This record gives sequence, structure tokens and C-alpha cells, in this order.
Amino acid sequence: MQPDVAADLAALGSILETVEAVLDVDELIKRIAELEHQAGDPTLWDNPENAQAVTSELSHNQSELRRITDLRGRLDDLEVLYELVDEEEGAARESALADADSERQSLRNDIEAMEVRTLLSGEYDKREAVVNIRAGAGGVDAADWAEMLMRMYIRWADKHKYGVEVYDTSYAEEAGIKSATFVVKAPYSYGTLSVEMGTHRLVRISPFDNQGRRQTSFAEVEVLPVVETTDHIDVDENDVRVDVYRSSGPGGQSVNTTDSAVRLTHIPTGIVVTCQNEKSQLQNKVSAMRVLQAKLLERKRQEERAELDALKGDGGNSWGNQMRSYVLQPYQMVKDLRTEYEVNTPAAVLDGDIDGFIDAGIRWRRRTEDEQ
Repeated sequence: MQPDVAADLAALGSILETVEAVLDVDELIKRIAELEHQAGDPTLWDNPENAQAVTSELSHNQSELRRITDLRGRLDDLEVLYELVDEEEGAARESALADADSERQSLRNDIEAMEVRTLLSGEYDKREAVVNIRAGAGGVDAADWAEMLMRMYIRWADKHKYGVEVYDTSYAEEAGIKSATFVVKAPYSYGTLSVEMGTHRLVRISPFDNQGRRQTSFAEVEVLPVVETTDHIDVDENDVRVDVYRSSGPGGQSVNTTDSAVRLTHIPTGIVVTCQNEKSQLQNKVSAMRVLQAKLLERKRQEERAELDALKGDGGNSWGNQMRSYVLQPYQMVKDLRTEYEVNTPAAVLDGDIDGFIDAGIRWRRRTEDEQ
């Protein structure tokens, strides 16, 4: 084995050991055993909300253990693979070396991606995520763009086998959506997706312009942590106005014969939340209240952050405004304006291939926090 290859494998092993230590593999195995015991309890589903939390955490932890175990096995196999390369000669050796080098690069990418997870140590990073998407400037193109973003995040969740529950979709008249709210039901989805918060910009030839002109449109992405009972976000019912109305689908058509959709208005802050995707008015009210609590929690966090920024004297600078450009014409590129990470495959990105952007964002955020 070449000295530079041996040194690289040792470096990868060191990173992997750090990841294993941070994740505390022994504790992870112990926690999985506890959750499997709870999941086997026949009375578990007497409390559906708790049952969902148990099964979600169990699935996530099992996935984490499989990933770290697989990485360790691949690293061990790679060392053997390079030893076998040294036994080959001529064309066979060149071919075996190319395969080993390719696997080494692939393994490096996967270990570094796993390492990013160890950077999620914020107060709410372990939580599930509430994602709000709103069409911005750009008319019908912006509404279409908002729907494309919603699909992108749901496809990303599907690729990772994360559950998604859509709370509300407000359709635009001609095409696309005005707004949407959904929950990504997986541990750490808030910490992971929080770096996606901000304004997303799309440049393309508008499919809605009969003159085929280039159009720039915008959509806002907001990511909030799901509120838990320990957060003490109490909402006085007297502060909330409840309106009910009939659910609507694309083009404004009615999709429900009863007034099951719910709109909550928090009078002191002016925050408005709607939910229409559940079948009953009560279910929609419960879901809308969860989103309202998440928004109030985020408002509280922003106020606390503003106070700290004022004390630091940094003017409250935020990284969460315009943060990514997606260019479909006249060339192909997706670029993050904060991290400088970019790719020239927007079709893959819009189909949910955003892990590279998320990893770069998490690393960038940690560096920014460490510098403050």
C-alpha cells in the first residue's frame, strides 16, 4: 500500500472514530434496546402520539447505527482491497487500483456527511421540523416556484425515508401554490433543514409567458422546530380568533362539503395559521395550534437572539435572507450565496438531491457561530 494511501485511510479512520465517540455507539445500542422494548408493548398505541414518537426515534436510531456500522465495515474492507491491489500486476492492477480509489472517495464523502451530523448540537436540533413555504415576488411563476420547492423538500424526505405530514396547502388561481405548511417527522430534521431557511431565487424562461421571456421569481422558506411540552409555550384561548371555512383545491375549487378548514389568528402578534388537510375541523384546529406554537417559539427565540446581538454590538446581522439561486436558463446552476457551494445539475437538486447544500450550510453555520 502506498504511504499516501495508508495516511489517507488513517485520517478517515480518525474522523470515523470521532463520529463514533460523539454519537456514543454503546449508548445508541442501549437506547435502541429500550425503544424496541417499548415498541413491543401491546398498550403502546393506546397513546398514538407517544407511539409515533417511540417508533420514529427507534427507526432513526436504527438507521444511524446501520450507517456507522456500514462505514466502519467499508473502511476495514477498503484496507483489504488495497492489499489485494498490491498482489496484482499490469492491467489487472490498474483496474483494481481504480476501483479501490473510487471506493475511497465515495467512503470519504459518506464519512464527511456523517461527520456533519455531529455538528447538530443546538438546543432544538434534535426536533422534527415544521416547514412553511410562501410564494414571493414573481406572480404566477413565484407560485409555481413555491410548489417546486415543496416538491423538492418532500422528495428529499422520501429519499431518506422520513415521514411527511402536510398541514395546509393554499393553491394559487392559475398554477402553483400561495403557501404550504408541512412537518418532516424525523429526529434532527429541524437541525438539518434549518439551514434552508431564507429566500430561494429561480431564474428561467417562464412557461407562463407566451413571449418566452426570462423570469426571476422568489419564494420564502421558513423552518421551525416542533414544540414540545417542555417549551412552556402557552397560548391563551382568548388571544386566538378561530375562523372556519371550506377547504379548497387547485383553481379555488371546493374539495370539502363542510367547513372543516381552520384559520387561527393570534391577536397579540398578528400571526395567522391555517390548516385544511385533515378531514375534521377538530384535527385541523389541533394541527394549526401546533404550527402557531412553533411560530411563537421561533418569535421568542428571535427576540432573545436580537437581545444578544444588541449586547454583542453586531447589529443583529442574519444569514437567513436571500440564500440560494437556481438558474435554469440561460445556463444550468444552483449556487448557495452563503457557502459558495454550487452544482450544475438543477434537475437533480429539484428532485430532492440537496444533501450537499445542507452539509455545506451546517458547516458554514458552525464556522460562523465559532467566529462570533
